[in-house]
Amino acid sequence: MKQVAALELRSADLQSPRNNKEHHTQEMGLKRLIVRRGQPFALRLHFNRPFRCGTDHLTFVAETGPAPTKLSGTQAAFGLTRARQGNAWSASDFAIDSNSLSVSLFAPASAVIGPYTLKIDISQGQGYSMTHPVGTFILLFNPWSAEDDVYLPSEMLLSEYVLTDYGFVHKGHERFITSWPWNYGQFEEDIVDICFEILNRSLYFLENPIKDYSRRSDVVYVCRVVSAMINSNDDNGVLQGNWGEDYSRGVSPLEWNGSVAILRQWSARGGQPVKYGQCWVFAAVMCTVMRCLGVPTRVVSNFRSAHNVDGNLTIDTYYDRNAEMLSTQKRDKIWNFHVWNECWMIRKDLPPGFNGWQVLDPTPQQTSSGLFCCGPASVKAIREGEVHLPYDTPFVFAEVNADEVIWLFGDGQAQEILVHNTSSIGKKISTKLVGSDQRQDITSSYKYPEGSPEERAVFMKASRKMLGSRRASSPFLDLLGSGVFGDQPALLRLHLARTPEWGQDLLLTLHARRVPHRAHPRGPVSLEVRFCAQALLHKGGTRQPLWRQTVHLKLDFGEEIRWPLTLPYEDYRNKLTDEKLIRVSGVAEVEGTGRFILVLKDISLEPPHLSIEVSERAEVGKPLRVHITLTNTQTVALSHCTMVLEGSGLIHGQVSNDLGTLVAGHSIQIQLDLYPFKAGPRQLQVLISSSEVKEIKGYKDIFVAAARPS
Repeated sequence: MKQVAALELRSADLQSPRNNKEHHTQEMGLKRLIVRRGQPFALRLHFNRPFRCGTDHLTFVAETGPAPTKLSGTQAAFGLTRARQGNAWSASDFAIDSNSLSVSLFAPASAVIGPYTLKIDISQGQGYSMTHPVGTFILLFNPWSAEDDVYLPSEMLLSEYVLTDYGFVHKGHERFITSWPWNYGQFEEDIVDICFEILNRSLYFLENPIKDYSRRSDVVYVCRVVSAMINSNDDNGVLQGNWGEDYSRGVSPLEWNGSVAILRQWSARGGQPVKYGQCWVFAAVMCTVMRCLGVPTRVVSNFRSAHNVDGNLTIDTYYDRNAEMLSTQKRDKIWNFHVWNECWMIRKDLPPGFNGWQVLDPTPQQTSSGLFCCGPASVKAIREGEVHLPYDTPFVFAEVNADEVIWLFGDGQAQEILVHNTSSIGKKISTKLVGSDQRQDITSSYKYPEGSPEERAVFMKASRKMLGSRRASSPFLDLLGSGVFGDQPALLRLHLARTPEWGQDLLLTLHARRVPHRAHPRGPVSLEVRFCAQALLHKGGTRQPLWRQTVHLKLDFGEEIRWPLTLPYEDYRNKLTDEKLIRVSGVAEVEGTGRFILVLKDISLEPPHLSIEVSERAEVGKPLRVHITLTNTQTVALSHCTMVLEGSGLIHGQVSNDLGTLVAGHSIQIQLDLYPFKAGPRQLQVLISSSEVKEIKGYKDIFVAAARPS
């Protein structure tokens, strides 16, 4: 009987184009295999002779990490079977065609994510065994699989929160919310490698690589690692924060258009943190990484966001009699806005009912288990005041729920409470609306309506859990429910008389109305109102006063006075931060009573507007003419203007141009051709920056048609 030749592997076809398309990874490229756990993928093996079921035995071995073992979940060995069996590594549904073997491989929905090597052991009978390398592949989380902890059962939501590679970050102020376009670019070809490089530079990996790799099956663990690694406070993380105003050693946080340039710079420089980031940059980069890894993720902005270090659910701010907001040594602050992420997942580590969106915050504010990271904290747990549930739920609860107490300060001490606000923190919580450029308000996901019985009940429940034994002596709890601060003889409001634009005088009107009051039920009252304007910093503080004015008013019962105020451009011209925010405050002394009334108005100055037009149909490989127009509506020139264009699928990397000086009242027009290289919905982001105004941003949504067959 003729002896059959030993079976040898000649080549392997990983069928990357087909598999990547079926696994929603084709945007990452078709040259290498990138698949998702919990979903089969096809291979074709070519041997030196036909495969024989009875005598040829194949064992597939998949490995990841520095020292793969079955015990740690980083190595799997599995034989060829007719049908797949359960949620385990398998090779099944095979077909023989001449010298080829087609087979379906399956990685369980609980597998470790990461780059894998695949090999096969071939044996025939006793003794003979030969190992052949098959190839490499990358395994990602799978939100399309009902068995995966990140399963999201909606194609529309998956398209938005996993597959869309651009979006918006909402910034500014609760009354002046601006939508900043951002290029996430999670499918640029090298980004997936950089994402795993981030995991491999974490302190968890450096301390115990084998244990770290074994835990990469757990989305809660991976999210916490990424949250710590986006900032660089403990490690060689991606971004270095800078909340000062000197960005000369790097790039201003306002001048980034997207995540790709940041991630590539970090990787190219061997893991040196990129300068500089602030909250929206940290969150946008984390969104890129998590979407790339397969976790549904969105960017969320919280306006008037509390940073409550001592956990007492109260933020104290101080004004003097001249209406100046005073700096304080306390770390507690109210940020104009703060940006974090939400990731979608099942929380098997929590009681039932807390799955879904989870807050993750990569901005370095507080340590968690010794590292600067935050979350995942269940949004449902925050809404219900279940602050004992991990991770970092008390901190996030305070960000959206803390009370604000404003004090009058004088003679070295806090003298009286001007305002006690139970509803001024956690406003207009925002994210991008699914399938739209519009903003979606998701405040109701985080808390019950302000002032409702449910909202106060949740607040008291959380305060009991957070304060514990301190509760009895907590002054803020004594204040709850006391309405004495609203009992004033006059109502004061500040209104803008016209749209505030940088480069112009700011026109305001003080509305003052006499109302009934216990001490002065009906008679006239006299007010001395001292006004002060200060540049408002992103983290809630202010600069030195840039304008002051005093007004004397006499109000008869039922009378309303409207008093015009002008804040000249020359007073604020060189006094603002790049974000162009001003706080106008007024403290009115009610003569003869010793009582004071506070009035506040925050003003966000409008930058010049960009116009972006595309003249024809966009098609892969064909030139696309873009027209960009910037009109300087200011009264002063914009000097040292530079333009940066970015957009995944439209531009490789970035396009930069120096535009020189744009004099007041004039326009500049730029025309250029782009050559789109990916089909589908795309977004072009344009940033023009000058010495005077750092952030003039615009965007254009562009649908790119596939190349026509020639």
